[in-house]
Amino acid sequence: MFDIRQDGGSIVLVGRFDASQKEQAKQVFDSLDASAVVDFSQLDYISSAGLGLLFGTQKRLVESGGGLTLINLSPHIREIFQIAGFDNIFEIVD
Repeated sequence: MFDIRQDGGSIVLVGRFDASQKEQAKQVFDSLDASAVVDFSQLDYISSAGLGLLFGTQKRLVESGGGLTLINLSPHIREIFQIAGFDNIFEIVD
């Protein structure tokens, strides 16, 4: 199960973000035209498809002077970001 919703100024990811959920998430991330906060507190899993979508969104937003701030990553998901080198691409806040 996966859900993505906008809650105030944040995008909240819930459940498992894998390739089968990419189109649903793409609609939300493609609608961003400014910096945004992405809350991972309810996310259990992220696949390479999810990472790729986040990376593409980050690249597009940085080119226009914005970017994504990632918050509340579990230790497991934070480790995935570190292994991929994404901790150097995204602002990650505890």
